[in-house]
Amino acid sequence: MSDKLHLDRASLHQLYRQMLRIRNFEARCVELYQAQQIRGFLHLYDGQEAVAVGVTSALRDGDAVLATYREHGHALAKGVPMDTLMAEMLGKQQGCCRGRGGSMHIFDQPRRFYGGNAIVGGGLPLAVGIAMADQQLRPGAVTVCFFGEGAVAEGAFHESLNLAALWRLPLLFVCENNLYAMGVPLAESDAQPEVYRKAEAYRVTAAQVDGMDPVQVAAAASLAIAELRAGHGPWLLECRTYRYRAHSMFDTQAYRSKDEVEQWRQQDPIARLQQWLLANQQISPEEVGRIDADIRAEIDAAVAFAEAGTPEPLAELTRFVLMDSVVQEQAP
Repeated sequence: MSDKLHLDRASLHQLYRQMLRIRNFEARCVELYQAQQIRGFLHLYDGQEAVAVGVTSALRDGDAVLATYREHGHALAKGVPMDTLMAEMLGKQQGCCRGRGGSMHIFDQPRRFYGGNAIVGGGLPLAVGIAMADQQLRPGAVTVCFFGEGAVAEGAFHESLNLAALWRLPLLFVCENNLYAMGVPLAESDAQPEVYRKAEAYRVTAAQVDGMDPVQVAAAASLAIAELRAGHGPWLLECRTYRYRAHSMFDTQAYRSKDEVEQWRQQDPIARLQQWLLANQQISPEEVGRIDADIRAEIDAAVAFAEAGTPEPLAELTRFVLMDSVVQEQAP
């Protein structure tokens, strides 16, 4: 895509479609998890779709993305195929990581999607390294690093902003501030709960946007990414958003009320955009129905592909622990 945001009918439909794909994909993942077809941890993204979709709408294919362990939405938005993503969720070797990554460690090198990182704040220094390499080897490429507000308490956050500013890296830091670092309200754990203000200490340009509005996110990301491509140094976007479900499937959510969740659901990014499109005659009820049917068919096909897949054979259990062979570089 170009660096400027084009809010035409097609781009608005794409924002809507991508958010709905993520929401429905994860709804099916809940069913598969409850049926014990998806094992381990499952951290859902529903409510936050506008952030991943809005930011990635401003990216090019050659740009890099790093995410947290709540990364299914980022992976789909970056172009990871749904069938290989679902196969990964079910632990099949047809998955993008041969079933070894699962829900928390999605990785797709051809699409420059570098995780999926189970360590809070773990993607931040990796993003600095990727952006530094791209600065020298891929002029014009941009790196985006998504992280939660809980990562702001990590030293890696401050070190990464500092180095990115010193080296004027083409790096966009995207804080998905959903107000709770697991179960701790940000206002009770941080003396400065407005995350974007922390960037001022490192002379990093920063802005705070409504993370429940994909258009606002896309507009802010387009501006930031245009500046990055022009060599003006790193940016930070704080997207104020909310997750509707628990931190993970094991979370009892004792730290917040049902009324609070319901209030945030009134700001749902998918419903808001659909209502605006309908009210402004940018989409018809028939088109809404077709988009929904197309996505459900895509998900059904992805589940069938994943269920038909195979686990890796026991004989390959230790593969990838060590290198298959050592490549010797020849002297020039």
